[in-house]
Amino acid sequence: MTDQHRSAGAADGDAETPSSTLPGGDAGKDGPAAEEVSEHTVEAVVRAQLSKALGGKRGMVEAAVPTVAFTLSYLISQELRLALGLGIAAAVLLAAVRLAQRSSVQFVVNSLFGIAIAAVFALRSGDAEDAFLPGIIYNAVYAAVLILTILIRWPAVGLLIGAVTGDPTGWRENRAVVKLSSQLTWLLVLPCLIRVAVQYPLWAAAKHGVADTFALLGIAKIGMGWPLQVAVLAVMVWLLARGRTPVEPGTLSPDKGSLDGRQS
Repeated sequence: MTDQHRSAGAADGDAETPSSTLPGGDAGKDGPAAEEVSEHTVEAVVRAQLSKALGGKRGMVEAAVPTVAFTLSYLISQELRLALGLGIAAAVLLAAVRLAQRSSVQFVVNSLFGIAIAAVFALRSGDAEDAFLPGIIYNAVYAAVLILTILIRWPAVGLLIGAVTGDPTGWRENRAVVKLSSQLTWLLVLPCLIRVAVQYPLWAAAKHGVADTFALLGIAKIGMGWPLQVAVLAVMVWLLARGRTPVEPGTLSPDKGSLDGRQS
C-alpha cells in the first residue's frame, strides 16, 4: 500500500481523537445521527495498515527505479543483457544504501526480486518484452485470488483485519465489517485488472511482431505501478471517511488478543 493523504496516515493519531467527537455536529451533542468516532472502528484498523502499504514516497520511488533503468537502457542500447544488468544493479545499489542507513530493505528487496524474475523470463526467450510478462501474470493471478476471497465471503481485507486484531475469524460475525472488507478488496482488485487489460495487449503486440510496443510497455509498467496504487488508496480513504463502522462488542478490538478492550 503512505503519507500521500493526511487522512490515510491519521490512523496512528486516531487514538488521540476524543471519544465525544461526533461527525456532522458539535462534540457532545445527543441525537440519533450522532456516532462516536474513536479508535474502536474498523476504519481505524484498516487505515493503519493502508498507511504502510507503499512504504512512503521513498518506497514508491525505489519500486520504480529498476524498471526505469531497464526500459531506458534497452531503448538506448538495444542490448537485453546490458539493460537487465543495469536494472538489477540499480536495485542492488538502492539496497546497499538502505543497509548503510540501517533502514528497512523490504521494498528494495521486492523490487530486486521482481527485476530478477523479469530477467529470467526475458533471457529465456531472448525477447525484451518478456521482462514485463511476470508482472502481467502476477496481477492476473492476484486479481483472481482476491475475487475468490470475496465470492466465498472471506474478503482479503477482512483477513487483514483479523490478523491485526488477533482474532482471525471474529470479524465475520459483523455483517457491516464483511461488507466493508468486500468493498475494500474490490478496490484492491481494480488496479490489477487495469494493468492486465492495458499491458497484456501491448505485450502480445510486441511478442507477435504486430507493433513495437516495448516503450509503451515500460511506460505502462511505471505509470500503473505506484501512481495507480496511490489513486486506489485515495479512493479507499474516501470510502473509509464516508462513514464509520463501529466494532461490535466481542467482535473486534484494536488491542490484540482482547475483546471489548479487555485483555483475554
